[in-house]
Amino acid sequence: MTTHLTGIRTRIGIALLAVVATTVAIPVFADDTAEVLAPSPRHEKIGQLVTEFVQKSHYQHASVDDALSSEVLDGYIEALDNNRMYLLASDVAAFEQYRYLLDDMVRSDPLDPVFEMFEVYRTRVRERLEFALTQLETEPDFSVDEDYEFDREKTPWAATKADLDELWRKRVKNDALSLALADQTWEEITEKLDKRYTRFLKRMDQMKSDDVFEMFMNAFAHTLDPHSSYLSPRNSEEYRIQMSLSYFGIGASLQTEDDYVMVINIIPGGPAAIDGILQPKDKITAVAQGEDGELVDVIGWRLDDVVQLIRGPAETVVRLQVMPAGTLPGAGEKIITLTRNQVKLEEQAAKSSVITIPREGRDWTIGVIDVPSFYRDYRALSNGDKDYTSTTKDVKRLIGELEGQGIDGLIIDLRNNGGGHLTEATALSGLFIDNGPVVQLRNSNGRISRLDDPDPVPRVAYNGPLAVLVNRYSASASEIFAAAIQDYARGVIIGQQTFGKGTVQNLYSLDQYVRRPDDEGLGQLTLTIGKYYRVTGESTQHRGVDPDIALPSPIDATAVGESVRESALPWDTIRTTEFRAGEPLDTTINSLTANHISRAKEDPDFQYLLEGIRDVEEARSRTSLSLNIDERKNERADELARRLERENLRRAALQLEPLATVEELETLEGPDIHLDQAAAIVTDMAALREIKPAPTHTARIVQ
Repeated sequence: MTTHLTGIRTRIGIALLAVVATTVAIPVFADDTAEVLAPSPRHEKIGQLVTEFVQKSHYQHASVDDALSSEVLDGYIEALDNNRMYLLASDVAAFEQYRYLLDDMVRSDPLDPVFEMFEVYRTRVRERLEFALTQLETEPDFSVDEDYEFDREKTPWAATKADLDELWRKRVKNDALSLALADQTWEEITEKLDKRYTRFLKRMDQMKSDDVFEMFMNAFAHTLDPHSSYLSPRNSEEYRIQMSLSYFGIGASLQTEDDYVMVINIIPGGPAAIDGILQPKDKITAVAQGEDGELVDVIGWRLDDVVQLIRGPAETVVRLQVMPAGTLPGAGEKIITLTRNQVKLEEQAAKSSVITIPREGRDWTIGVIDVPSFYRDYRALSNGDKDYTSTTKDVKRLIGELEGQGIDGLIIDLRNNGGGHLTEATALSGLFIDNGPVVQLRNSNGRISRLDDPDPVPRVAYNGPLAVLVNRYSASASEIFAAAIQDYARGVIIGQQTFGKGTVQNLYSLDQYVRRPDDEGLGQLTLTIGKYYRVTGESTQHRGVDPDIALPSPIDATAVGESVRESALPWDTIRTTEFRAGEPLDTTINSLTANHISRAKEDPDFQYLLEGIRDVEEARSRTSLSLNIDERKNERADELARRLERENLRRAALQLEPLATVEELETLEGPDIHLDQAAAIVTDMAALREIKPAPTHTARIVQ
């Protein structure tokens, strides 16, 4: 069986990036009950199968050769120790002997060196942990002026154990300082850190051979592209559970990054999406059960163990302690209270609202349709239910309701929409274009197919002023829709450059390709087998869709998106397919942009947004932290004072009452500045149309 995937998907893998410490030689904490990690014949069978699929079915027909082997080694080392906290330069140098042998191992040779490299890593972790625990014997001097370098991804590997000792002395001191800043006593700090470090080692000793093999196979798959991946049998079942939505959780996709469990995306319709506080790139540092349960520190935990803590019975409460995206380690954390539930289809559905823009003595009414995903109830459709739920049907109905209210313009809000069903992307595009192609698809054999508006009748559901609002998390099907609206000159794209996910994947259950799968199973492989192209012939891959009018965003495009991944497939082009576009909007866009820039200079909300982005960018640019407690307290106080001052400047300009305390600021629900800016731009579009009505015949044939 193969499954067609069109959205962004993040693997549910085991990431071994820890929170532990540094160097003494003997692994005294080794668990005698720990499984001996070694490859099995089943792993070799999986490697052979995956190699065959890669060479036959991957979009690029990648050669499993020495060049690929070299990339796999780099990827495997990165998966083991991305932040260069454990391995020595001599360890990495010793791994060089395998640089051009891994392709042979995954194809047919014994995989023992893969496990030997992992054991070197695990030994170093034990050494670091032993050293970390010794540092808890004496309270550090937090008055010393020194810095801790927390971002070591691009620094040289440590040359000696003494170098790692110094690095981890500062690491443990920073861990302790972060807790001291939360008003914990030294006794409380040592108890928490002792549990954290010891627990991590215990979990390292609970590693299974399948976990190591999965990590290696993902290093292999990710050299092909970011969306190809392998899941072990256990994690295949985890993926099946998540896709069936048969458990109760918070509705967020998670993965481990260094020591933390990080939010990758928020699932529309889930508790986290409904609450609206948890955001992508937030890091979960602790989990508590119920309104009053004790927060359990989860830094350094295995991902699946954290997931088990977050899951629970329906209608029960889970509390998350979260480090917001863009903040420095040890900065102020927030507590989010969520009620577990299943993802609700009705919460995934598109919703409408209205924004009123007063201008020159008149109120302009702008309709907004928020589309959180591209959904379709295939089960109801296959059962012959004509009232099956779909994005296109819902949006069409909402357009009718909004036009009944006399809207002057319309915004389709695709922010944070990670994709969904391709058929819905083409059908939704058809609501705004008369007829014609929407997207092209090229498969691994080079064959190009064209997907058209499925409605054969040349008609639109809405022909008024239209804008599509996007951000960096708008991906896949969202990009197909936005690109079609842009290429047909049907509307204006506003916001941030989109994600750039222009590939399609198939999911293969490997058990189906062997005669007698063993009891443990072989897991599943996700493989990229095609690319999407706009009707102009340009790929959405890597570059995404550039907005016609850009809005500043706190989302870091250098850290999020397809172009960030080294193995991302490149942008390219194919032949333009014939389509009937509207008259070019260049002149209109220039006018809209000029009006927007002029208006933004005097807009208190827009200036507030710019100031906030500057603060976030400044924090992101830092790679080290002071280990002086007074300096850290002052930095935190200055940050909160800046936030309060920035908010009160905005409120003063808007003639609102100022806030007196930071606590008031924390409970404040701020404006949706990007949506407000988009509404003002659509109002400009509506005003221009009244001055110069749209021509009756605007189609032009593009070949």
